[in-house]
Amino acid sequence: MNITTKIANYSNDLDKSSIEFLLDSYARDDMGGGQPLDKKVKDSVVNELAKIPHAFSVLAYSDGESVGLANCFESFSTFMCKPIVNIHDLVVTEGYRRSGISQLMLDKIVEIALTKGCCKVTLEVLGNNEAAKSAYSKFGFEGYRINQDTGIAQYWQKII
Repeated sequence: MNITTKIANYSNDLDKSSIEFLLDSYARDDMGGGQPLDKKVKDSVVNELAKIPHAFSVLAYSDGESVGLANCFESFSTFMCKPIVNIHDLVVTEGYRRSGISQLMLDKIVEIALTKGCCKVTLEVLGNNEAAKSAYSKFGFEGYRINQDTGIAQYWQKII
């Protein structure tokens, strides 16, 4: 198994179809909601990502087959006065999980973040996604806290 990672080129047809396929695979997984992407979303997500100057995606290929995707966005830490990278989506197709692909993609994301002068990489993970939490912990991620008394930060949302 020959695994390669790369920054996706949103105008490249192979990368575009890989992102669409992998994001839809993620959406269909229980940890992505268990439903396929809406066709309009699937057909336009890459073009919309391309419009966002602080967005980038990392793709993983195994012998030419797309097997992993991470969609990332650059943000900013006011407390450290430096940019950060947030991993918004990270998926490895089912047949390739537990083979180190997520670790290779995380390595690539950290490499990119360092070239951007970032102070950290962040992500969200569902509380019951033990496989993902294990992979992230193995890479060195941990729950964010300011100190012992404040507890671990939680990711909340309000749909508008």
